[in-house]
Amino acid sequence: MGDGTAVGSPYPLFGGTVEQASRPVVPAAGLGAPQGPETDSIGYRGPTACAAAGITYRQLDYWARTGLVEPSVRPAYGSGSQRLYSFRDVVVLKIVKRLLDTGVSLQNIRTAVQHLRSRGMADLPRMTLMSDGATVYECTSPDEVVDLLQGGQGIFGIAVGVVWRDVEAVLAQLHGERVDTGETLVGHNPADELARRRNRAG
Repeated sequence: MGDGTAVGSPYPLFGGTVEQASRPVVPAAGLGAPQGPETDSIGYRGPTACAAAGITYRQLDYWARTGLVEPSVRPAYGSGSQRLYSFRDVVVLKIVKRLLDTGVSLQNIRTAVQHLRSRGMADLPRMTLMSDGATVYECTSPDEVVDLLQGGQGIFGIAVGVVWRDVEAVLAQLHGERVDTGETLVGHNPADELARRRNRAG
């Protein structure tokens, strides 16, 4: 549908209860950048976001230019400026990649992205996105996942909490940037530590 709502039957689960499944996931108007300490204090440049999300820079650039996943910390202002992505942005990028890989339509992915941005940071790790390849559903409990599978709707699922931890682990080894000062935050790379130990031993 042209208004960005997901299509299919039954409608996506929304708000964490099966009883509300008759309501489609409709993007809330005026959704801005997500708020929270992760987004307010640390940003990640394009190459870092790509590495953590498992996508190419070309994909990242295209998704930003088409408004699919825009950097919420700092957009690019002409040539030479660097986009800065928040932790949540990188999680969303990785989820988008997985949805695309499983054949979900771009239209439904846009709806899913807006829905993810509308939820609080605390909600995301508890969420599971299910899809039948045409429609994306939100499940927040094992019972909802079972109900969806019994209805023949869910073919694959993405546990957002697992994606969250994967991204967290990768970003911990990469460089971030303090938004307020521009200071580079050097990640802890075990390989670097091992090299330092070898150099000291030599």
